[in-house]
Amino acid sequence: MNLKKEALEWLKAFLYALVAATIVRLYIFETMLVPTGSMIPTIQVGDRLFVEKITYTVRKPMPGEIVVFWSPFLDERASRMLGLFDKFMDLFAPREFRGHVKYVKRLIGKGGDVISIGEDGRVRVNGVVPDALKNIVYEPEGIFKYEKFYEWLYTASKLRSNKAEYRKFLLELAQKHGRSVAILIFSLVGEEDLQYGEPFLPGLLNYFDPSFVYYDKKKGSYFIPGMVYHDFYEKYYSGLDLSKYITKEEGKIVLIVPDGFFFFMGDNTKESLDSRFFGFVPEDHVIGWPILRVWPLNRFGPLDHLKLPVF
Repeated sequence: MNLKKEALEWLKAFLYALVAATIVRLYIFETMLVPTGSMIPTIQVGDRLFVEKITYTVRKPMPGEIVVFWSPFLDERASRMLGLFDKFMDLFAPREFRGHVKYVKRLIGKGGDVISIGEDGRVRVNGVVPDALKNIVYEPEGIFKYEKFYEWLYTASKLRSNKAEYRKFLLELAQKHGRSVAILIFSLVGEEDLQYGEPFLPGLLNYFDPSFVYYDKKKGSYFIPGMVYHDFYEKYYSGLDLSKYITKEEGKIVLIVPDGFFFFMGDNTKESLDSRFFGFVPEDHVIGWPILRVWPLNRFGPLDHLKLPVF
C-alpha cells in the first residue's frame, strides 16, 4: 500500500513539473537551434540560444537589437534542419505558427521607419546610419534591387504546384528582368515533381546544389523544398498597397515599414534569408530576444552584445 501511495506521489510530482515546464516554455523562456550562418560572426551555425520572452511584451524591440521571431511562412528547408528535440518543443507553439521555424535576425526598422542602403553598403534608417549598424555592410539584394520582388515571390509560390505554369512564369521573369532574379526566385520557392536527370530550369539552370534535392518515396520523384509564401502574402499584404511602402528615389529603392510590422536583416548579409527577400514581418511574430548561448560549451555564456538600452 505504501509503495502504491509513493508511486502516486511521484506521478503527481512529475505532472506538476510538466505543467510548470509548459508554463515556462509558453510564457517566459524558449530555446532555439541556429541551423544557418545568417548571423555570423555574431551567432555561429549550431549555436543553441536561450530566448527570453517577457521583455518584448513590455516594450517593442528597438532597431539594432537581435530578435527571435517565427518565420512568416512555412520554411520547408529550415524545418528539415531541425532535430527531434526542436521539433518536439515546437509542438507547444501557438496554433498559427505550427510548422513554422524560429529565425534570429537583427531588427533594422519598425513601423514608420524609412530604410535605404547607401552606395557604401550602410543601412540608413530615417536618413541616418544607426550606431548599432555602422560596422555592418549589407548587400542591396532582393527588394532593394527589384521593386516587385515580393510580388514575384508570391506568384511563383502560388504557381509551384503547377509545374508547367511555374516554369513558364520563371522563364518570362528571366526574359524581362534577367536570368539571375529568376534563378533566385526558383532557389527560394523550390520545385516539385522533378525526375532524375531532368534540368531544373531548361535554358536557365541545369545544375543545382544536390544537398537541396530530396526524394519523395510516395510520388517517386525528387523535389526541392522551399518557401510556402503565398498564404502569408495573402493574409498580411492583401490589405496593403505595397507601392506606397516600396518607392524609388534617385534610382535607389527606399522602404517605408508599414505600421504593425518590422524589417529584419542578418549580419552575414550574403548568406542571410531575411526581410530583403521575404518582406515585412508582423509584430505578433516576435518571440523574444536571445540572452544566453548554452551550446557549444566552449562558447557558453551571455550574449553581451545584446545588452538592452538604458532608458
